Amino acid sequence: MVSRHHSHGYHARSHGHHSGDEHGRAHTHGVVDPSITTTNRGLWAIKWSFIGLALTAVLQLVAVYFSGSVALLADTIHNFGDAATAIPLGIAFLFARKKPSKRFTFGYGRVEDFAGLAIVLTILISAVVAGYESVQRFLHPQDISHLWAVVAASIIGFVGNEGVAIFRVRVGREIGSAALIADGYHARIDGWTSLSVLAGAIGVWLGYPLADPIIGILITVAIFGIVIQSGKSICTRMLDGVGQDVIDEIRHAAQHVPEVKEVTDVRARWLGHRLHAEVNIAVDSNLTVAQGHAVAAEVRHQLLHHLQYLSLAVIHVDPVEQSGEVHHRIKGHAHDGLPVHSHAA
Repeated sequence: MVSRHHSHGYHARSHGHHSGDEHGRAHTHGVVDPSITTTNRGLWAIKWSFIGLALTAVLQLVAVYFSGSVALLADTIHNFGDAATAIPLGIAFLFARKKPSKRFTFGYGRVEDFAGLAIVLTILISAVVAGYESVQRFLHPQDISHLWAVVAASIIGFVGNEGVAIFRVRVGREIGSAALIADGYHARIDGWTSLSVLAGAIGVWLGYPLADPIIGILITVAIFGIVIQSGKSICTRMLDGVGQDVIDEIRHAAQHVPEVKEVTDVRARWLGHRLHAEVNIAVDSNLTVAQGHAVAAEVRHQLLHHLQYLSLAVIHVDPVEQSGEVHHRIKGHAHDGLPVHSHAA
């Protein structure tokens, strides 16, 4: 007999269960919706990241005003753009608070993907502006003054971005948000980009005035690289792509249950920073429906342990003799006056 167990792992409406872990401590899954906690934590991280980057960019802007450094201007524009990306991401986290509706039955996690697109476009615009200013300064060189201000702003940019990077990555790992972790590594790259402005200032000090616009152009190229990398990541998620490591982890977790004879089909997709999974498992065909349900519940339990970012899991239980979606296809048949037809799984 084939049974289906739908496990709504991290939703408040799901039926949580209690058991002891390897240390004998009681724990529960599905009683309180952790997405509320993680969303609040994400919003908190976004708020302070925005403040940190905005303050860094403002301090750099003052140095740009006094020095006229186009390399520093390019970096400052990029830092303002990075700060601005907190706005769509914050809106996405606010939408994630909303409960699923009759129309949006899976919730509003996809808003985070649209926020990702807005972030990529913002970074792209900053690259275009920074590139234009750098080329103009390369074609029409201007003197740079107050090199000490450029040096100070470069160091401020590095410290500010590195601080935000450490913060974002730490919180992202805590709540299982790939977007925050990626944004953290992005900030780390920006920190080194800010530090490269220092190289331009040293070049000018040594008597090479074109060092400043050249560094500005190199920063622009680095920003375009981030656009390509981030764009690929966002588009992959919007097309329901996941990393092979995620699929392997799901399969590994399901195989932890002794009654599972085989794990056949595994499918997963991201909705924002939460993961939805569907797993086909094969069990002994002599099990009752209640026993098959219990096995599915334990598979769900293992998935929740191994994947902290899992939001929903659907476990399909098959008899071992008919394991996999290949056995769910309905062969050609005719009924109700319809021509012969079949149904895929």
